[in-house]
Amino acid sequence: MKLFILLLNLVLIITVSCKRINPGKIESNSLQDTVNNVTGQSEDSLLSIIVVGDIMMGTNYPNSSSLPPNDGKYLFDDVSDILLSADITCGNLEGTFLNSGGTPKVCKDSGEHCISFRMPEHYASYLKDAGFDFLNLANNHSGDMGIKGRESTSGTLDEYEIYYAGTLDNPTTMLERNGIKFGFAGFAPNKGTCSINDLEKAKEIVTELKSKSDIVIVSFHGGAEGESAQFVPKKNEIFLGENRGDVYEFAHVVIDAGADIVFGHGPHVTRAIELYEGKFIAYSLGNFCTYGKFNLSGSLGIAPIIKVYINKNGDFVKGEITPIQQIKRGVPIIDENKRAIKILRQLTERNFPNTSFEISDKGVISLMK
Repeated sequence: MKLFILLLNLVLIITVSCKRINPGKIESNSLQDTVNNVTGQSEDSLLSIIVVGDIMMGTNYPNSSSLPPNDGKYLFDDVSDILLSADITCGNLEGTFLNSGGTPKVCKDSGEHCISFRMPEHYASYLKDAGFDFLNLANNHSGDMGIKGRESTSGTLDEYEIYYAGTLDNPTTMLERNGIKFGFAGFAPNKGTCSINDLEKAKEIVTELKSKSDIVIVSFHGGAEGESAQFVPKKNEIFLGENRGDVYEFAHVVIDAGADIVFGHGPHVTRAIELYEGKFIAYSLGNFCTYGKFNLSGSLGIAPIIKVYINKNGDFVKGEITPIQQIKRGVPIIDENKRAIKILRQLTERNFPNTSFEISDKGVISLMK
């Protein structure tokens, strides 16, 4: 009898452990049953992709005062089960992985060093453990520490087997999971990245990627910044003298070229979501985990985690919004006040009044019947 009980306990332990390391089988939160009931389809028949915004886990430049306590090991504790619950999880990496050295970027106007982000290389393990598969490197901080920073970042991500794209050296990447080939591309208006303003080249990149992939995910860093930049103006946005792109036109162009999901970041605030030709677009996912150096007051400290369910053709079926807020200088936790859901709904109704989906109070995104 004792042997039977011992064996039963062992089976239970193994079962729980396997559930933990199999991202596709983890239930992210209490919304799962609600999401499944939206279309009557089980999540097993769909592909799930999670997208988040800016990630900067603290910087050791110019000193360690902007690194999180306890070596940052706890940063994703409150949200890791959610991030691990999808087939694919994506975000935007704001900064470099480099332990020391590098050449900090210089501001054009003053000639002085600008804000530069240099994360300890082992911090990449926190992203791996939290479930990140794809990271966008097309942004204004990927070149913060010069060539050494770029090389160390790519080498570090290779070491931890995290896929990345968006630079001129690595415009796209691919991974295969459960027989599905996922392609990923990144774009920005910044030096050393694939340009968000060169639409013809963007189309070429996405078209080629689609020819090799079943599902294509496009990430972009574009648009103006700050609390006044929550609205998508549907025209080129100029910020600090820089053309940050027409993110509305860009998103539509890359979908026409073959993209299935498009998600943005850069404004540091949440922007509306849209469906175009049945494909999902998030125009800005705000600040997800930005420790130590970011202004997180007001709407700058509130953001969504969006889990998108698509069919094998890449068409949007349903979605789930998990609202988060950042505390203690930049630690993401679940926001019980659900502010990101309310903001997303208000902005989407204002920006895209003819949208074909609705957002519930619980954060479920469902197609209108």
